[in-house]
Amino acid sequence: MRGLPAARRRRAVRVAVATAMAALPMAAVLTVGSAAPLAPPLGACSGPDCPNTWPPPNNGDFPGRDATINVFTGGDYTVNGRAAEAEGKIVTLGNLTIDKSQGGGAFNMGVVGVGSRVVPPNGSDFVTVGGNVDVRTNNSLLIGGSDSQGQAFGNLRYGGTATGTINIDPTGQSINDPDAAAPYRSVLTQVEDVSSCIAKATATGTVAVTSSEATFTGDGTSMKQVFNVTGNLASPTGGQIGLVFAGIPAGATVVVNMLSDNAIINTYTGTGLPGDQTTEMRSKLMWNFPTSSNAQILGSAQFQGSVMAGNAAGTTTIALPGLNGRVYLAGNLVQTGSGGYEIHSYPFDGDLPDCAVTPSPTPSPTPSPTPTSPSPTSPSPTSPSPTSPTPTSPSPTSPSPTSTSSSPAPTSTSPAPTSPTTHPTSHGPTSHHPTGHRPTGSTSAGGGGELPSTGAGNAPVVFGLAGVGLLGLGGLAVLAARRRGRHS
Repeated sequence: MRGLPAARRRRAVRVAVATAMAALPMAAVLTVGSAAPLAPPLGACSGPDCPNTWPPPNNGDFPGRDATINVFTGGDYTVNGRAAEAEGKIVTLGNLTIDKSQGGGAFNMGVVGVGSRVVPPNGSDFVTVGGNVDVRTNNSLLIGGSDSQGQAFGNLRYGGTATGTINIDPTGQSINDPDAAAPYRSVLTQVEDVSSCIAKATATGTVAVTSSEATFTGDGTSMKQVFNVTGNLASPTGGQIGLVFAGIPAGATVVVNMLSDNAIINTYTGTGLPGDQTTEMRSKLMWNFPTSSNAQILGSAQFQGSVMAGNAAGTTTIALPGLNGRVYLAGNLVQTGSGGYEIHSYPFDGDLPDCAVTPSPTPSPTPSPTPTSPSPTSPSPTSPSPTSPTPTSPSPTSPSPTSTSSSPAPTSTSPAPTSPTTHPTSHGPTSHHPTGHRPTGSTSAGGGGELPSTGAGNAPVVFGLAGVGLLGLGGLAVLAARRRGRHS
């Protein structure tokens, strides 16, 4: 090209570079560090009626509706002990078993007596089960509820069989659908991929665990704060400890990776009330168990933040008076406890570390007035997270009865409610609310300084939001609530 005019030489060089770059294979690199929110149907609140603010656990009127999944399990969902309620939209790809100890009792799903009181949209599938629904003798499953303005009603959609006492508030339906789990198969992959991804993120802070407290110290600047815990967040004997965060910028997403195979969190930290540190962090706080075979979240707290577990063969046990956040598990869930323990619906709207496949290099040749070959275009970065199903809740396809009972409902020995509250009867000829299916719940706080149960019946109750350790955090926080729930 030495003999060519300068302008033609420059144009020839541009064309040669573009042609060479187009012929090269695009090298891909895995980057962990960009930001990514959870894709629907997970994460933030969705739908036209999301509340502007999310109240602390209460039993007031519904402040809004949320179509996002609040509890997802890729395996089985088992309720035992004295667990009482799970709020919001619930999807389990496996079986749902209600088997409460000490004489059984009722378990509320979708709508709870005390929680955020943000419920799924009316007429949607409140509970989706890919396998069987097994409500054991002396137990009952209640779906739906009401506030002073009216009802919240939705469907139970299940793929296998449904046995036991199942009460669904009208006009929700019980729908047997062999493909119930189909719209959510990709969500399992999504949970696995996101859990694995965020576990690879470089730690931005340190964790110091003593016999009484775990202190998470961030770098003070990053808007994605990552902490890796190789042991447990518990005392040397497995007892409860406090959780304290420092060096966290306002509005930062916080990820705590629990990296041991049998990871345990046992804490008294968390009230759910305004001004509490973890309450302020809740919507951007994620507790991640990427590989645990047996994870446990225990204690006497209204535990704040969302939980993710990426091992499809693992089991996560939740035994807390309240867990306030999303629960997204690739494996099994066991919800248990010694009192009226609950899962409450609160969103996760943080920006997680993102594992994205990005092309390298990405040439941008200067356009030539008379190009002799097309300039290459670089593919857009793609995320390994699967595309979320749409819609998030399959519409009912059959006029199935609204409740299922394979045997006569047992007679409960629990006392009747002590104050009048309107409870609509279940829709359908085989379902009913016999005496005792709105039983008064246990108000025992359990041992070890656990919070008093919020699983009371319709009588006015006062539940303390302070365990033994909370006394050291500033005294006793008390929330008075008139119970609208109906479980034991």
